[in-house]
Amino acid sequence: MPLIAGIDIGNATTEVALARVEGRDVSFLSSALAPTSGIKGTLQNVAGLRRALGLALERAGFARDDFRKVDRIRLNKAAPVIGDVAMETVTETIITESTMIGHNPSTPGGVGVGVGVTTAFERLKEVHSGDVVVPVIPASVDYEHAAAGVADAMNRGVNVAAIICQADDGVLIANRLPRPVPIVDEVSSVDRVPLGMRCCVEVAPPGRVVELLANPYDIATIFDLSPEETRQIVPVARALVGNRSAVVIRTPLGEVRERRIPAGELYIIGPSGKRIVNVEEGAEAIMNMVKACQPVENIFGQPGTNVGGMMERVRKTMSNLTDIPLSDIYIRDLLAVDTLVPQKVVGGVAGEFSLESGVALAVMVKTEELPMQKLAKAIEADLGVTVEIGGVEADMAIRGALTTPGTKCPVAILDLGAGSSDASFMRQDGTVELIHLAGAGNMVNTIIMSELGIDDFDLAESIKRYPLCKVESVFHIRQEDGTVRFFDKPLDPEVFGRVALIHENDMLQPIRLNVTLEQVRNIRRKAKQEVFVTNAVRALEQVAPAHNVRLIDYVVLVGGSAVDFEVPTMITERLSRWGVVAGKGNIRGKEGPRNAVATGLVLSATGA
Repeated sequence: MPLIAGIDIGNATTEVALARVEGRDVSFLSSALAPTSGIKGTLQNVAGLRRALGLALERAGFARDDFRKVDRIRLNKAAPVIGDVAMETVTETIITESTMIGHNPSTPGGVGVGVGVTTAFERLKEVHSGDVVVPVIPASVDYEHAAAGVADAMNRGVNVAAIICQADDGVLIANRLPRPVPIVDEVSSVDRVPLGMRCCVEVAPPGRVVELLANPYDIATIFDLSPEETRQIVPVARALVGNRSAVVIRTPLGEVRERRIPAGELYIIGPSGKRIVNVEEGAEAIMNMVKACQPVENIFGQPGTNVGGMMERVRKTMSNLTDIPLSDIYIRDLLAVDTLVPQKVVGGVAGEFSLESGVALAVMVKTEELPMQKLAKAIEADLGVTVEIGGVEADMAIRGALTTPGTKCPVAILDLGAGSSDASFMRQDGTVELIHLAGAGNMVNTIIMSELGIDDFDLAESIKRYPLCKVESVFHIRQEDGTVRFFDKPLDPEVFGRVALIHENDMLQPIRLNVTLEQVRNIRRKAKQEVFVTNAVRALEQVAPAHNVRLIDYVVLVGGSAVDFEVPTMITERLSRWGVVAGKGNIRGKEGPRNAVATGLVLSATGA
C-alpha cells in the first residue's frame, strides 16, 4: 500500500499525518508537528517540514531520515498572513514646555506633594533661608552625604519641598532628615533634569497612586497654565496615571518639541470600486468598510502615512521572500482591533511611556499564483519524494474534522491557527462553502506585546497560552480565579511576590513587568475576544446558509488555537446565543483539535 503524508504548513506549526492508502482504504500510522520555519508558503518552510515528517516517520517505525519510504506528499495551499500595528497617531514627542518623571521605584521616600525650584545638590550651601527648593542629587553623592547636606539646609531655614535623586537611596535619605519630604529616586537620567525650574513632586502612600499629577487641571493650577497649555499637558497626566510617584517640571519654551505622523487612510477595493476609511476612525469603522466591500480584491494604505508604510512593508516582505513582483501581491482580507500602544515620551528623563490609541492590523496576503509550486519543487529536490498540492485549508479541515466521533453533515468547521481563521460549511449533499480570514493566534500575541509594551514574542505566546497567578509566599500562590494553592516544597525565591504564569507540571514563569495580574488577564482575554470571537462570527456569517449563523446547527473547532485553555469556551458562549452547538474536535478520535488539515489531505487522496 502506498505511504502518503498529508502535510499542513501553518503560520506557527507544520503538522503531518502519515498513512497507508489503497483505493479508499486508509490506515493512519502516525502524526507529528514541528515549528514552521520562515513565513508560511515560502521556500523557508522546507527545514520545518523535514523535521515534522522525520518525526512522523520515526513514530511509524522508520528511520527519521528515510524520506524515500514516502510515496507521495500532499501539501495544503498556504496563504501567508502578516500582522502589524498601526497607531492612530505616532507621536515622536508628546510633551511641550515640560519634563516629567513618572515611574514606580520600589522604595520612594517620604510621602505627599512638594513644589519648589530644582537646585543642584552642590549649590544647596548657596541657597538662602526661606527659599523653596527641590535638590537634585546625582548617584556620585552617597546617601549619608546627601542626607547631611539636605538636613543642614533645612536647619538653616531653607524650605526643602522634595528631593530627586539618581540612586536607589530614597528611604535611606528620608530616614536621616529632620522632617519627611517626598523623594523620587532611581531617576536614571538625572543629569537631564533642568535646574532652576519650577517643579512638583508627588509620592503617594503605600498602596495608593498619585492623584494631583495625574489630573491636568491640578497641573495647570500648580504651573499657572493657560487653557491651550492645559490641553498640551494632558499626555503628561495620562502617562502618570497608576504610578506611585511622579515629577513634573516646567521647562523653557521650545526645549521639547512635538512632531506627529498621521495614521492615514485605508483604500479598500471591492466589486463596487474603491472605498476609503481613516485609521483614526477605529477598528469598528474599518471592519464595517471591509464587510461592505466583500469580496475584497485588494487593500492598500495612503502613501506617506503610518498605515501606508505598514502595508508597503507587508508587500515588500512577501515580494522578497517569493520573488514575485510587488504588482502581483494583493491583500485580500484584513482584521482590525482597537488597542493601546505605549509610546516613549522623549520629554521624560526616566524612561516614561504614554499610552496612545492604536489599531492592530492583521492582513492576508495573496498573489496571482501562490508560490506553492516553487515550494513543492524545492521539497521534491530536497527529499526525493513526489509532492502535490492537495487543496485549500478550509476544505481539507472539514474532511479531517468529520473524523471526530459524533459528527455528520451538515456541519461547519472553524480552523483557528496562528495566522488565519478559516471556516467551511459542508451541506448534506457534500458541497462546501469556504472562507479564509486574516487574524488568529499571532494577532493575539501582537496585541499583548503592544499593550504590555514588550518586544518578546515568546513571552507574549506564553501569556496567551497559560493561566496566571500571584506568588504570595514561598509556599502558596493565588490563582487568577482567586483560589489559593499550597505547595509542599518552597517555591523558587525568584518568583516570590511576582505575577507568574503556570506552565505544565506546575512550573512558574515570572513576568518581569510592572503590571498587576488583573491587567495582564484583562489584556489577554480582550485580545482573544477581539480576534478569535470576532473572526469566528465573521467567518461563519460568510459560509452559513443565507449568511445566517442561526441556520448552522453544529460547529467543530479545530487548529492549534482550539487547544487554548479559554478560546473554545469564549466562542461556545458567543455561538450559544444563536442556539449553535460548538465544541473542540477530536480528529480521528485521538488527536484532539489538531491535525485536521493534514488528515484531510490524506483522505482527499482517496477521491472520496
